[in-house]
Amino acid sequence: MKSILLTLSVSLLVGSAAAQSTVSKQDSTVSVEVSADKHKVVTNKFWDNWFIGAGVGGQFFYGDHNKQMKFGDRIVPAYELYLGKWFTPGIGTRIAINGLDNKGLTQYDQSHSTGVVYDASQYLSVQKFQYLNVHADVLFNVSNMVGGYKPDRFYSFSPYVGLGYMFTWEEPTSREISANLGLFNSFRLSNAWDLTLDLRGSLVQDRFDGELGGRKDEGMLTAAVGVSYKFGKRIWGKEKTTTIRYTNEAELEALRDKVNELSKDNNALKKQLSEAKNGFVTEIVVDKNVLAAPILVTFPINKSTVSNEARVNLGFFAKIIKEGDPNMVYQVVGYADKGTGSKATNNRLSRERAEAIYNVLVREFGINASQIEVDAKGGVENMFYDDPRLSRAVITIAKYKK
Repeated sequence: MKSILLTLSVSLLVGSAAAQSTVSKQDSTVSVEVSADKHKVVTNKFWDNWFIGAGVGGQFFYGDHNKQMKFGDRIVPAYELYLGKWFTPGIGTRIAINGLDNKGLTQYDQSHSTGVVYDASQYLSVQKFQYLNVHADVLFNVSNMVGGYKPDRFYSFSPYVGLGYMFTWEEPTSREISANLGLFNSFRLSNAWDLTLDLRGSLVQDRFDGELGGRKDEGMLTAAVGVSYKFGKRIWGKEKTTTIRYTNEAELEALRDKVNELSKDNNALKKQLSEAKNGFVTEIVVDKNVLAAPILVTFPINKSTVSNEARVNLGFFAKIIKEGDPNMVYQVVGYADKGTGSKATNNRLSRERAEAIYNVLVREFGINASQIEVDAKGGVENMFYDDPRLSRAVITIAKYKK
């Protein structure tokens, strides 16, 4: 009895839409798919999407006796200055200061009287004093929230609410908390400049003008036209999926040589079988040494959720691991973009991304946990093609045999 032992060694290199290796740009093809979802954008850095503005208009004060004053006599100039930031296309904040004059009526010359009689029959004289209202507002760009983000939208309206501190330094002085409610309208002039119309109501305690009357509160109604200048990065980008496909000629040539060698071995085996008239095959052993190519899985900014597309690629990767050497250990390394977030945040995020890939491989695709090692590098500089999105990633590579 003759025993013929056949050992077939097959090396398989499996890439994916997210595969990454140490190859040059000439060996790779990069394609970018831009998200068509108008409500999803990529969050910018902290110093982007700031704006500063100023306006001038008119306002009138409503106090205890002002309703007895003609509307036209109550209107005084109004001024405002503000600095703000949009955190998303729909939500922003600003710090604003507005004033400067208040005008109304006082009875029996009680407070801030100019001495000018307005209605002698009711003992009313003109009241006038200066004030400032410093307030912080939260703005909601309804145009972007409902209609989706459009960088070239001509008109946007943003209701806002805020709290502030209103005070007058003229005797009798007063300092009160103010509630502010308004509508901020903007008309696009260019990428940097907007024409604005700010409509606002401000509310304070009845005692602000130095008199206590029958009202529970008093305040100002203001309309101001102005301009706003946007600085830093002014727009938001769309989410993009980057696919890198590569071919390494050296590896492919080695694979071709191995296939040719196996073909020769197969022909030799056929010859042995034809000559073995009294023999037979008792054992055939197939040894598959499977080497999986590195896998690069990218993530959206500040996220560690694995997409379904990445899961498909990881499924192919897991199949190769299972068919390969069970003693081969693979390293899963997480990264974050150093240009976004603090050091502590990036350390946590890179660890969560690596653990997310580990969980997919081990819990979803049944890879032996002893074959996977998890590591995290925290925030790193741009690793590939000077593109920070490719640093928000996890790279999985074969490391060593046990």
